[in-house]
Amino acid sequence: MNIKLVGFAVGVLMASTSAFAQSSTVTSAAGGAATGAIVGGPVGAAVGGIVGGVAGSVIDPPPPKVVTYVQQAPAPTERVVVKERVVVGQPLPETVVVTPIPDDPNYAYAIINDQRVIVEPSSRKVIQVIQ
Repeated sequence: MNIKLVGFAVGVLMASTSAFAQSSTVTSAAGGAATGAIVGGPVGAAVGGIVGGVAGSVIDPPPPKVVTYVQQAPAPTERVVVKERVVVGQPLPETVVVTPIPDDPNYAYAIINDQRVIVEPSSRKVIQVIQ
């Protein structure tokens, strides 16, 4: 009987993976807690909530038109170099100037260490590093 329960929980988890990827952290934490509770009771609920919360906090990629804009934007005349490693999910240093994307105010970009990066303007968090 436990094998059926585990199989059911795995099926529920796999079926809801795309929903977790598109939902907020709160929704993902609740969904993960519910799935964890099915599999492992109260302990499973706690673990599932943590895992679901992490899955929900993954940053969605920017739309293709934003990526294209950043790829085609002219490079600044002065090269911008920072010692810190550019990491998705981490904010850029305050010394780096970010340029808003005219057609989409939800995104901005910078060219750092010869890498083009798309950032969320208010938090300056790196959303994507364009290779």
